[in-house]
Amino acid sequence: MPEDLRAPTPLATDDPTDLLAQRTRRARWAHALVAVLALTGVIMELTIAAVDGPGEAGSMTERLVRLLSYFTILSNITIGVVSIVAAVDPRRDGLGFRVAHLDGLLCIAVTGIVYNTLLRGVAALSQAGAFSNFLLHVAAPLAAVIVWVVVGPRPRIDTRTVLLSVVAPILWLVYTFVRGSIVDWYPYPFLDVIEIGLGSALLNAGIIAVLFLALALGLRWVDGRLRPAP
Repeated sequence: MPEDLRAPTPLATDDPTDLLAQRTRRARWAHALVAVLALTGVIMELTIAAVDGPGEAGSMTERLVRLLSYFTILSNITIGVVSIVAAVDPRRDGLGFRVAHLDGLLCIAVTGIVYNTLLRGVAALSQAGAFSNFLLHVAAPLAAVIVWVVVGPRPRIDTRTVLLSVVAPILWLVYTFVRGSIVDWYPYPFLDVIEIGLGSALLNAGIIAVLFLALALGLRWVDGRLRPAP
């Protein structure tokens, strides 16, 4: 058969299996990046606490408990761990993973929104503290949202997942108020009952809860309209 009449050899990228493999690799690297950004910030904060010592907390145990009581730290740990799981298996599914991933996504998004609208510049930071602060409040939130939009995983958000995802933030608010009433310390000024009073603190907590639910419903709406991924 003449050379010019032969059927063209399909490119390797035309193979659906190859395309799926490429997308899976991209998803792995994207989730891994989110995990690195989030957990590096957390490790830096733990290191800074260890170097600086107890400070106003009075003991290292109390300082570590306070550090781990910050919503920012818990959010970055959550999205970091969930992103590691997704990097290992981008097609991971199940109710537990769906709730954990939505929790991580919501919490890190709220972290970025609240910090950059209410808390930026409130405290003076060292050079190391400024960098970890950037990772925790800017880089990780942006990366987590962008990676979810680009590589998923989705569809993963339904009504049951939305309702279960708000349980953890509400438990954190309850913990914050109960512990604060015992040790007279609150992680954020807008929840500080001592400084602004119980009524204002509860009002702010209610606003945060509404923000969570609104974001969860918004993500559910977007989740149903973007193409499935991976």
